[in-house]
Amino acid sequence: MRPVAPGEVSWLEPLPDAWIAPPDDDPAAVVVARESLRLALIASLQHLPARQRVILILREVLAFSAAETAEILATTTAAVKSGLQRARARLNELEPEPEELLEPTDQRARALLDGYIAAFERSDAGLLEQVLRTDATLEATPFREWQAGRAMCIHMLGAYVLGTPGDWRMIPTTANGQPAAVVYHRDADGELRADGTVVLAATAAGVSRVIKFHDPALVATFGFPDVLAD
Repeated sequence: MRPVAPGEVSWLEPLPDAWIAPPDDDPAAVVVARESLRLALIASLQHLPARQRVILILREVLAFSAAETAEILATTTAAVKSGLQRARARLNELEPEPEELLEPTDQRARALLDGYIAAFERSDAGLLEQVLRTDATLEATPFREWQAGRAMCIHMLGAYVLGTPGDWRMIPTTANGQPAAVVYHRDADGELRADGTVVLAATAAGVSRVIKFHDPALVATFGFPDVLAD
């Protein structure tokens, strides 16, 4: 299956939650910030043109002013306000999301992330069956092919990705308001080198979506080294 037509942008890079985190002593604000981030990213990926997508994220997620956003985009404040108004109008037309994502701090979400990490570090495809929903999807950048359904996801990962125990190491984090992990893969010299990040859509029924970002530079974005000591 192909998530989008050729030439379209299908993913935005993962944004570390720490970059937009409100004060730790305001739990309600943390939840609202994550919900805003998820809505902005999901909506912009699926429904908004590129300029409106950027304006929405700069204004609603990163909290830049209209003037600052205009300077970043080399446009006018009026154009920014108009673009944001159109983006908001489009979001208001959208139907509510059919599933409720778990907060990354929810114990159920953390258990799903831990299970996904364990499956890779132990090279155990069977563990994925306990984590993924039956309708789960698996996507990977920069590739456009994706897998739909738990059986297909497990088959692909087991046959081509998991390798042997010790090939992978993952460190839990949060990104895009969701549970995530930075990923390391053991190279031919036996070193664990940065491989990218993975973001999970965790629901009460299991993980509904896995997106793997194959960009080693993202590991540094989350504050981790390029090479991980055993």
